[in-house]
Amino acid sequence: MASVLVLNGPNLGRLGSREPDVYGSQDLVALEALLVADAAGRADIDLRQTNDEAELISWLYEAVDTMTPVILNPAAFTHYSYALRDAAALVTKAELPLVEVHISNPHARETFRHTSVISAVATGVIAGFGFGSYRLALRSILDL
Repeated sequence: MASVLVLNGPNLGRLGSREPDVYGSQDLVALEALLVADAAGRADIDLRQTNDEAELISWLYEAVDTMTPVILNPAAFTHYSYALRDAAALVTKAELPLVEVHISNPHARETFRHTSVISAVATGVIAGFGFGSYRLALRSILDL
């Protein structure tokens, strides 16, 4: 069975308690349970979260080395991390899907959130559907 890496950037480990009006009241454990159920029999879900940019970049290298598709919520790194952007580009240049996801709609929020340095190298972007953004990304990857 194939695997899908579900990578989450800074502060997403606080889901459920951090700004529930923006990010909802469920945590990463609940997200993982949803994705595991959605992928049942089709893929293993490897969900990870880090506040460390270097670790997130290393996980993208791992995706390339193991030929594993990626769902990536870069969180705050979305807007300024060119190092993360370059690592994400390695994934798509290896002809692996990389879907950028966001729980909220960044374009409906503060102006600084309107720009993603990741989107131009991602296979696709899904935002604004809560945990549904991840579920749609997983469905897209499984259907490719």
